[in-house]
Amino acid sequence: MTPDLLLALATFALVSVITPGPNNLMLMASGANFGVWRTLPHMAGIAIGFPTMCALVGLGVMRLFDLWPPAETILRVASALFLVYLAWRIATAKPARADAAKGRPLRFIEAAAFQWVNPKAWSMALSAVSLYAPGRDLAAIAWVAGVYVAVSVISTGAWTVAGTWIGRLLQEPLRLRVFNVTMAVLLLATLVPVLIGA
Repeated sequence: MTPDLLLALATFALVSVITPGPNNLMLMASGANFGVWRTLPHMAGIAIGFPTMCALVGLGVMRLFDLWPPAETILRVASALFLVYLAWRIATAKPARADAAKGRPLRFIEAAAFQWVNPKAWSMALSAVSLYAPGRDLAAIAWVAGVYVAVSVISTGAWTVAGTWIGRLLQEPLRLRVFNVTMAVLLLATLVPVLIGA
């Protein structure tokens, strides 16, 4: 990979991961409700899970849709249902300081697995592999995955810290509830492109 292509890939990757989407909205809500320390497994699940997904997409996972077209519909429905579930969890989350027994941030494996039903993640993975590893050679796929690990660490950290700053303003339970419901509604809004494309 040439330096120019690597810079283009890094720019594309950073812009694609740092813009609002399901992962970032959930990280902001988790940061506001649980803080950075408790959100670390969620952050790591995204930072490792999404690049792993990119690598597997580059290595041929997308051929499943060609071989069995109903898989795309199943993925679309599973994505929508899971995002609705996550929106409900965010809307009903209790702050950790108020009731530690109720509510928790996503675990590493949950955040990593979520990438497979995240519509934005699929769009990003397909675009990145198509643009920056069109020959599907192992070295190019490894570059794409590696760059996404680096930019995901930046993005997950930024969104979680932003959430903790917002959390300081939301010490009052009513404000926190309004914030959580707003984040849940925004998460549901990320389904619009998926449903329109159905």
